Amino acid sequence: METWEAITSRRNVRSYQDEPLPKEQLDRILEAGRRAPSSQNWQPWDFVLVAQRRRLEELARVWGGAGHVARSAATIALVTDAATQERARFDLGQATMAMMLAAADLGIGSGHASVSDQELARELLGFPEDKVCAFLIAFGVPADRPLRPIQRPDRKPFDQVVHRERW
Repeated sequence: METWEAITSRRNVRSYQDEPLPKEQLDRILEAGRRAPSSQNWQPWDFVLVAQRRRLEELARVWGGAGHVARSAATIALVTDAATQERARFDLGQATMAMMLAAADLGIGSGHASVSDQELARELLGFPEDKVCAFLIAFGVPADRPLRPIQRPDRKPFDQVVHRERW
């Protein structure tokens, strides 16, 4: 898939086929996150890959809107320092989008989730006390339809959101 096709095909997928993802594909997605742009090359992230069904089901409990994590083929948790988590959000967002685009390039769907129960996340993922789990990204082969360019995206019109030189 070409870059533009990956960008225009990517959508939030929360329903996945019940099939594992190959290690090579997961490693490629993780590598995309590792290579994401970072302010001053700070790289304020660690990634925890979870692919065991029981662990995914438990991990889905860290936020009310994370039910799709339980049904994913794999989920990546983005972990960062608790003291600097607000400052790290932009870099974490870039790593998230890099991984989602890499997945789309492979025909793999993705859907992000927040984390409200940090203690449960820490218990399940084993990250240190001075860290927090900022986001989860679930991955899997879409159950409903394959990824393909979206012809009419549900977005505000181009001319409504793009301003040139001034508002």
